[in-house]
Amino acid sequence: MNDAHMPKVLRLLMELRRLGITDARTLGAIERVARDAFVPAAFKDQAWENVALPIGHAQTISQPLVVALMTQALEVGDRHKVLEIGSGSGYQTAVLAKLCRRVFTMERHRSLLKDAERRFAELKLHNVTTRFGDGTKGWPEQAPFDRIIVTAAAPELPAVLCDSLAEGGILVAPVGEERRDQQLVRVIRRAGTLVTEDLGTVRFVPLVVGLPRGARPPADAK
Repeated sequence: MNDAHMPKVLRLLMELRRLGITDARTLGAIERVARDAFVPAAFKDQAWENVALPIGHAQTISQPLVVALMTQALEVGDRHKVLEIGSGSGYQTAVLAKLCRRVFTMERHRSLLKDAERRFAELKLHNVTTRFGDGTKGWPEQAPFDRIIVTAAAPELPAVLCDSLAEGGILVAPVGEERRDQQLVRVIRRAGTLVTEDLGTVRFVPLVVGLPRGARPPADAK
């Protein structure tokens, strides 16, 4: 972390605490991941503010509060295997990588994924595995997952993702229609049953089925 950024980082951490983020591991991961490495050059001066920022392809890097809230709700342990649907800039991925054994992250925009992979390499995050593909299909050959996070909103949770959740596992995702307030939900698999909790109102880009027009599916796509 650049020492010159520390006042901005500490100010953000204080704001997150004030807004209800209490988990020390989550706050520690956010402190250790340089958010300015994940935003376009034009927005570097806003990197440590509690705001979402555009990253291209009509996508955003999420507001730090939302990243912290979803991470805290996941209750990630250092032995957990995590699936992330929607790599985006890679910022949420990097935060999770500080907390778990391995993150498997999927992204449907190839150029965003390439940029994220470059950042992971620069930050020496060796416990991240990436895939270009349709996140609504999950990553069945790696299932089950201890934790699943979805960073785009669907009208309802994709069944394949719920089926990929291990016993005792937690899934956190926004659910709701595009351009409306969505609900952030936490789903826990207990004794084979899915128990859902409402964590509040959020606003995310939509979870889109399929790949962008003209994109070739990965060679191992089923």
